[in-house]
Amino acid sequence: MFGFKSKSEEASQAARPGLFKRLREKLNRGNSWLTYDLANLLPAGRIDDTVLDELETRLITADVGVETTARILDELRRKVARKELGDLNALLDALRSSLLAILQPSQQPLAIDRSAMPFAILVVGVNGAGKTTTIGKLARELKQQGLKVMLAAGDTFRAAAVEQLQIWGERNDVTVIAQATGADPAAVAFDALQAAKARRIDVLLADTAGRLHTQSNLMDELKKVKRVMARVDERAPHEVLLVLDASQGQNALQQARLFNDALGVTGVVLTKLDGTAKGGIVFAIASTLQLPIRYIGIGESAEDFAEFDPEAFVDALLKREE
Repeated sequence: MFGFKSKSEEASQAARPGLFKRLREKLNRGNSWLTYDLANLLPAGRIDDTVLDELETRLITADVGVETTARILDELRRKVARKELGDLNALLDALRSSLLAILQPSQQPLAIDRSAMPFAILVVGVNGAGKTTTIGKLARELKQQGLKVMLAAGDTFRAAAVEQLQIWGERNDVTVIAQATGADPAAVAFDALQAAKARRIDVLLADTAGRLHTQSNLMDELKKVKRVMARVDERAPHEVLLVLDASQGQNALQQARLFNDALGVTGVVLTKLDGTAKGGIVFAIASTLQLPIRYIGIGESAEDFAEFDPEAFVDALLKREE
């Protein structure tokens, strides 16, 4: 999926469990945190407020958020009142349906407009969220689709960010446009977009800074990058892709609000679902902001990155088999 592999690499990957199976193992680390031990709370097998209150607590503490949790629980309580949930299996089926109803509208894969030439993707997010790694993984996937890709090292305030992007460029055999540390990020984006246009590149992936401690300055800088890109192509950037660290919980939701208000985010990548996150923030993002979730990441390797699949994600959360 992510480039040409040797036979030994293919054999090794074939032996690895699928991404969403590995996600299930990492989210739960044993039994499902959401559904574990619920059967012991059922008096005579009946669904009552004790069980629903426990579910509510688990959802809120997993960063699903108060409003989104209320939406889920209100629906379940209505079904209990109508005596539609006779046992634990019926409750879990109803829970699965409620979770899917929240996530499915956000299942909108990234669509590259081949007429744009280049299709410019501005990748934003705070430092540490995984922007540069996401760019590298996405570049590899796009190349595998037969697209010509170029990278722009727009995080000019961190020399390490430029170096990291150049390493990904070498790995994927794609050109990286970079300038000296401290250069104007807008100038880098402008030059890169012009170069990509001249070389008939299909997709330009532009990295950006993410210094949250200078929040207003950062947003002004990113707005400038966006304006300057539009001078080369009035539709650019064609995608504003926000990378969020899922382990940040409700902080990630606040970041999403800030970036969306400032730039008009068109897609989200949720990284580090292999960390301390329980995955609840995915529902908060989908329910509260209604933003498309393009990809999720659960690790550092290229195989730990995939398009978002709501059904597989919910089943991983509930620890159901693929």
